[in-house]
Amino acid sequence: MIVEAGLFLLQALTGFLSGALLLRFYMQAWRVSFNNPLGVFVVELSNWLVRPLRKVLPGFFGLDLASLLPAYLLQLIYVLAAFYWRGHGVAWSFDSLLLWWALLATLRLSIYLLIGALLVQAILSWVNPYSPLGQPLVQLTRPFLRPLQRVIPPIGSVDLSPLVAIVLAQLLLMFL
Repeated sequence: MIVEAGLFLLQALTGFLSGALLLRFYMQAWRVSFNNPLGVFVVELSNWLVRPLRKVLPGFFGLDLASLLPAYLLQLIYVLAAFYWRGHGVAWSFDSLLLWWALLATLRLSIYLLIGALLVQAILSWVNPYSPLGQPLVQLTRPFLRPLQRVIPPIGSVDLSPLVAIVLAQLLLMFL
């Protein structure tokens, strides 16, 4: 029971920080403005880790690897700890399968971020469409919603593309 509690705390910590790093990565990749409460929060939370890495890890085709790599490494730390603490004796039989599990964990976290952004965006569009978080969320989800909006017309001025995107993201999570 203590091991499970420790793993839960480690997952919460690594998941939260990895989520912030991935959010920073996606905000930079899709040119979302950081001049809003969400952007300021993400930058302040992750600057201590990203800034030093930028000196040694350059961008790659405009992608910020200094934000992406630590998110992956944090997921790898969790996977290694979970594997070891559950009695599989990881440590010295390190295997490429663990690297794949960490990659899948990072992809899953990215999909959960997308689902969360879509849900918050949908709720804000009904409750407070002029919220300071509204515009960055629209910019963040636009690459996923635009192809769906071309195929799915609004019904009675209600855009169903976020709902379809969430269902597709959930479907993708089933395969990961």
